[in-house]
Amino acid sequence: MAAAVKNSSCGVSSSSSSSSSSLVFVLLVFSLLSGGETLSRRQLSVELNPGASSPPPGGDLLHVRAVGDNDTLHFLFCSQGAPALLLVHTNTSSSVVKVNWTQFTDRNHKGGLQVEPESSILYSSAIVFSRVLEYDDVNDTADPLTSDLFPPYELQNFTWSRLNLSGPTALLCGAAANATNGSLCLQLSVFESEGHGHSWPRLLHTANSSQVRVWLDGVLPRATRSRFLLELQAVGGAYPLSRVEIHRSIDDEFTPSIFQVSQWLPSENSSSDVPGFVQWKPVAYRRADPALEDATPCRHSEPRPQSGEEAAAASALIRAFYAEPEVFGLNVSFGLSGEPFYNSTKFLSWTLLLGSGAPPIDFFSPLVLSMMAFGLGTPMILLLLGGVCVCVRKRAVATAAAYEPIN
Repeated sequence: MAAAVKNSSCGVSSSSSSSSSSLVFVLLVFSLLSGGETLSRRQLSVELNPGASSPPPGGDLLHVRAVGDNDTLHFLFCSQGAPALLLVHTNTSSSVVKVNWTQFTDRNHKGGLQVEPESSILYSSAIVFSRVLEYDDVNDTADPLTSDLFPPYELQNFTWSRLNLSGPTALLCGAAANATNGSLCLQLSVFESEGHGHSWPRLLHTANSSQVRVWLDGVLPRATRSRFLLELQAVGGAYPLSRVEIHRSIDDEFTPSIFQVSQWLPSENSSSDVPGFVQWKPVAYRRADPALEDATPCRHSEPRPQSGEEAAAASALIRAFYAEPEVFGLNVSFGLSGEPFYNSTKFLSWTLLLGSGAPPIDFFSPLVLSMMAFGLGTPMILLLLGGVCVCVRKRAVATAAAYEPIN
């Protein structure tokens, strides 16, 4: 009997070891899937005002060329008129950008900027930061439709600084012509590989996307209860961004308390492939170095068709590249009823991504997966061990009783 019980105990140890090994294996697989899904990298090169012999009048044009194994992404960021970011995806690693500066600065017709060979272009899309709107939220409803709107800030009329470059990152700041202090800034970042931003909302980017962080700093509000909206225009050719989808998640590891992401996409078609996107999380921040309590929700309106001619007139980049642009516009409003007004900190920041292909999707990090596996796996192993031990003990008692002597 002693021998039989010992063998059963050895069986329990073997079962425990097998369960632990399986748990470790599953954990490693999940970690690899979450952390190593996208391994592609791109070689980045940066050129300010390509082909110009001197800084052009009216603003700068930045070209970031992101070369892959067999394709190229061209990111063009322009401050002539309303700030605009253009993405052009080509199917060759040798495509180039050519600028006719006379036509570009005249802003009279298409052709001032070309990507060659033109036949290599797979997709193009642009975002124009067209207007900032301010309204007096007297009743704290956070509803601009029922509040008094001030005259909008037309960003094409702002006085913009020259681009300040730091590698594949560019900073642009400007102010209204009659402004006494404060500024509106846009910071463009282009990436050679996948990762998360360093500051909240820490959006997940890939080598196929760029990021723009927009912030108002020190701009004097025109009322003590002012709130703001940002008007965006999505410009495209064959695949204009015309709808916004909301994706929800149970993971807020990188953006605390935010469990959804908004994606501005082209209209659905027979193909399941998504050619490009704009993505953001519905949160803004009231301080440059925010704590969790500095987060404020934001909302967006439904995209609506807008005039292609007006978008081209507002931006030199759109005029130079698109012959007949298709344009959809929406507003992003910052703050909800009961939230502090802009006057509380006189600062507001918000971040978006513009990219090619399908939008990136956040997964649980290997650290979180490890904690989940440990937290869920340990009780399961203990229950399994307990159940096996109880069965073995009952079996040993039953066997001993079967051979008990009569006397």
